Amino acid sequence: MAETGASPLPPTPPAHSPLFRAEQFVWLTARVLEQRLFAHHFLHGAADPVETALDAYRNDDGGYGHALEPDLRGPVSQPLHTAHALHVLDAVGRCGGQRVERVCRYLTSVSTAEGALPTVHPSQRGYPAAPFVPIVDDPPSELLATGPVVGVLHRNEVWHAWLFRATDFCWQAAESLEKSHPYEIEAAVAFLDSTPDRPRAEEAADRLGRLVREHRLAALDPDILTAYPVAPGYAPAEHHFPHDYAKTPRSLARAWFTDDEMARSLDFLAAEQQEDGGWPVRWRRWAPAPVLEARPLVTIEALRTLRAYGRAIG
Repeated sequence: MAETGASPLPPTPPAHSPLFRAEQFVWLTARVLEQRLFAHHFLHGAADPVETALDAYRNDDGGYGHALEPDLRGPVSQPLHTAHALHVLDAVGRCGGQRVERVCRYLTSVSTAEGALPTVHPSQRGYPAAPFVPIVDDPPSELLATGPVVGVLHRNEVWHAWLFRATDFCWQAAESLEKSHPYEIEAAVAFLDSTPDRPRAEEAADRLGRLVREHRLAALDPDILTAYPVAPGYAPAEHHFPHDYAKTPRSLARAWFTDDEMARSLDFLAAEQQEDGGWPVRWRRWAPAPVLEARPLVTIEALRTLRAYGRAIG
C-alpha cells in the first residue's frame, strides 16, 4: 500500500451521527485546509498539517490571498483573507511568533489613515469578487474587517504597534453604533469578547444587545422568520440567529438571549444539516465555486457551536 504522508486518524464517529455525516461531506467536498481543520477539531488531528495547508495561501507581503475567503478570488492579499488566516491560527493554537509579526506588518501596510482596516483593498480590482463586496479606490475603515482581527490578536496576547490605533478605532466604532447590520454586530462582538478592558466591553455589549433586540436583528423564533426583517442587500433567507452572535456560552452576546431563545436557535442550527451532511450557505450565491468552498467552513463552525453548547454531535 502506497504511503500518503497522512497521519493515521482515530475511528470515525458512529454512523448516521451528525458528525459522521459531516465528516463524509468534508472528505467529499472540502479543500485540504478544511479537511485538516475538521480532523484537528473532531478527530484529534495535529495542528502542524493545518499550518502547512494554510501556508499555501500566504503571500510574500505577509498577508493571505488565493481565495482563502471564498467570496474574494485571485492571488492578492486582502484584509478578509488575512483575518480568516488568523482565525485558523487561533483555532489551532498557533497565533503568535514571527508568523503573526509578518501579518501585523501587512495589516499596517493596508490600513487606512485611521489605522484600521478596509473590508477590501483596491488591489482586488481586476480579480473576481462577490458583487456585494464593493471595490473602491479609497476604501473607508470598517469595523467589519477590523474587529475580528483586533479581537483575535488580543485573545492571543499579541502586542504590536498596529494594535493601538486599531483598538481605539474598534472602541469608537462599537460604542457609537446606532443603526447596523448583523455582520457588523458580529464583528463588534468578536472584538468585545477579547479586548482586555472587560468592564468597558461588558457595558458596550449590553448596549449592542439592546440594539439587536430593538431592531430585530436576531430571529428569536425560527418558526416565524417572516416576523424578522432581512437587512438590505442580504439574500432572502439570510437571517441571523442568537447562535450567530453568541458562538459560545462564554460570549458577551449570550446574555442578550433567554435560555429558551438560545435553545430554539440551537435546535434550528442542528436541524439545518442537509442530506449530504453539510450545512447550507445562507448568504447570496453568485458563483458555484465560492459556495462549494464555503459550505465546509460553515459546517465546521456549526459543529463547533453545537459542541460548545453541549449539544450531542456524535
